[in-house]
Amino acid sequence: MSLEGKKCPKFSGEATGGISLSNKDFEGKNLIIFFYPKDNTPGCTLEGQDFRDNHKEFTKLNAEILGVSRDSIKSHENFKEKQNFPFQLLSDPNEAMCKSFDVMREKSMYGKKYIGVDRSTFLINSNGLVEKEWRSVKVKGHVLEVLQALKEI
Repeated sequence: MSLEGKKCPKFSGEATGGISLSNKDFEGKNLIIFFYPKDNTPGCTLEGQDFRDNHKEFTKLNAEILGVSRDSIKSHENFKEKQNFPFQLLSDPNEAMCKSFDVMREKSMYGKKYIGVDRSTFLINSNGLVEKEWRSVKVKGHVLEVLQALKEI
């Protein structure tokens, strides 16, 4: 299911810093939402660091960044502090947001199948429309691709 060209699915949830975030908090801004499988794992850490290292560029383009996973707020706070992330992480333990963005997929590890988060990124424009989506993301070079797409809107 592609969300490109559609209104961003409504979301709300508990985020780092003891706040709740929803679509309304980002009205009039561009928003990058990146879904990732798990805090403090190699690929997720690298992706978060890439967004952190390019954060000023995103900010200059009127964009906010929001990381989302099923991890707890406690885990998110630890991950955010350890990596010095300048953006919020939203906790989605019930997978409500993951399901509305259709990022839950069957995965396989060591021959065992399970349902997990498919690393995905969504670029939402200042009018609340999904401008572009990336699914099954490979981390290397991804953040620069998102930044380039943002520059083009």
